Amino acid sequence: MKNTVPSLIAMKEQGQKISQVTCYDYSMARYVDAAGINTVLVGDSLGMTMQGYSSTLPVTMEEMIVYGRSVVRGAPNAFVIIDMPFMSYQVSVEQAVENAGRLIKETGGNAVKLEGGVAIKDQIKAIVDCGIPVCAHIGMTPQSTNAFGGFKVQGKGEENARRVLEDALAVQEAGAFMCVLECVPPKLSALITSKVQMITIGIGAGAGCDGQVLVSQDLLAMSGDFRPKFVRQFDQVGALIEEAYRSYDEAVKDGSFPAMEESYAKSDCSDEFLHELSQWY
Repeated sequence: MKNTVPSLIAMKEQGQKISQVTCYDYSMARYVDAAGINTVLVGDSLGMTMQGYSSTLPVTMEEMIVYGRSVVRGAPNAFVIIDMPFMSYQVSVEQAVENAGRLIKETGGNAVKLEGGVAIKDQIKAIVDCGIPVCAHIGMTPQSTNAFGGFKVQGKGEENARRVLEDALAVQEAGAFMCVLECVPPKLSALITSKVQMITIGIGAGAGCDGQVLVSQDLLAMSGDFRPKFVRQFDQVGALIEEAYRSYDEAVKDGSFPAMEESYAKSDCSDEFLHELSQWY
């Protein structure tokens, strides 16, 4: 059954936790959908996980559209949220609406995600007024990593905690139905969750949120030595993939692959004809 805004809100109201993972391509999306994950985030984190950048900042609208439409095709039951990349919504309300519309029209996604709180409430309201569901993102917002001086916990101390809560209330008032809380202290996240009607999704924000999100490559141990404090590796898929590639490399080089049963031998010409053919050329 397709996850929708009403069905996700009903889960929050009933106290059911909501699962979310990032995903960036069709093949992985099929596994995510088969597992029953409720929501998929096509995050601009693809700049780091799929493209090898050190941040999300270089990612473009065109790239988000290509990756987004691939995930939508592979995850028909999950609610698919597409990130709006850096500088695709900050310039003006008009720019935000136009790019949000592009993402939905050209990917088939179900919602867009914007980073920021009070500062982008007008953009959120305008997008929602166009009929596009919005997931907000507050706390540690990766697109602001230069301003933060790196990937750091947000909401530490009374003044900063108040600012994060005010951001949450602002994006809810603007119409966001969901909000990611990233690297926010757990007591503050739980307080925010109790104060808002929108769905809260935590990443490094404790268990008090309505749901959780992790980057797929992180939870599958496919990110090398990179492992934030909040990540739990649910399987060592990275090691399994590497071992499979090693086995393939060895089989090719020692001549054991492909075997006869992996070749189209029945379609081959007769030995006599091949001998004649070799004489002609």
